[in-house]
Amino acid sequence: MSNKGDKLKIRVLGCSGGIAKGVATTSFLIDDDILIDAGTGVGELSLSEMKRIRYIFITHSHLDHVCSIALLIDTLFEHLVGQPITVYAQSSTIKVLKENMFNWLLWPDFTALPKKSNAVLKFRAMGKGGIIDIDGRSIEMIEVNHSVPAVGYRIESQGKSFAFSGDTTTNDTFWAALNKHDNLDLLFVEAAFASKDADIAHLACHYCPQTLAEDLPKLRHWPKVYISHLKPGDEKRIMRECQKALPDWKLHQLKSGDRFKL
Repeated sequence: MSNKGDKLKIRVLGCSGGIAKGVATTSFLIDDDILIDAGTGVGELSLSEMKRIRYIFITHSHLDHVCSIALLIDTLFEHLVGQPITVYAQSSTIKVLKENMFNWLLWPDFTALPKKSNAVLKFRAMGKGGIIDIDGRSIEMIEVNHSVPAVGYRIESQGKSFAFSGDTTTNDTFWAALNKHDNLDLLFVEAAFASKDADIAHLACHYCPQTLAEDLPKLRHWPKVYISHLKPGDEKRIMRECQKALPDWKLHQLKSGDRFKL
């Protein structure tokens, strides 16, 4: 799939910090062939849409961001023989997935099926700060601060750009990396907990309204900002608190089903 001459399309399959009816965990479809994370939101895709996926970029190893990799590969097995899905992630994240998911115990090792020389799943290690070009789309991996090794991503195509923080808390690396570029059109950034749960947010290495309010002004760009990874049931409270803590910013709640064109 080539994106040359086309607008960059982003479809929110899931963006919640948990699950419920109409609520799914993190996964974004870029154009029709790239996933950023593979949480439960992947289940929103039809079988024909799943068959178009060629690449998955993972932010970190936590289950709510990776659980659908296993089911997706299994569902598409025959279709993927000879045209595997490639998963990009940090080497430490790949190690966790190999040892704890694709280990023949929790799930078959699809990097060896139907045979290693023709596997339906391939892992490719990507380093922090690394940039990969896929059909005119530049995808940059950016270090963030979470309870396990984690990254965010910035994607640029045709001069338009989008960034996603992944799971993170207070840091300088994400914002500094975005500031190196001349523009940013759209930003998804997490705020997982309300102020009443600030201690839990600190322990779990997630933003809450106060810590996001300290970090977002580090960004020198003024993109459209959408808040993701909100705890189910606390969405309205978190959004109210974020807007109060950041009165100079117009913030939006990211929701499953949202679509963007840049």
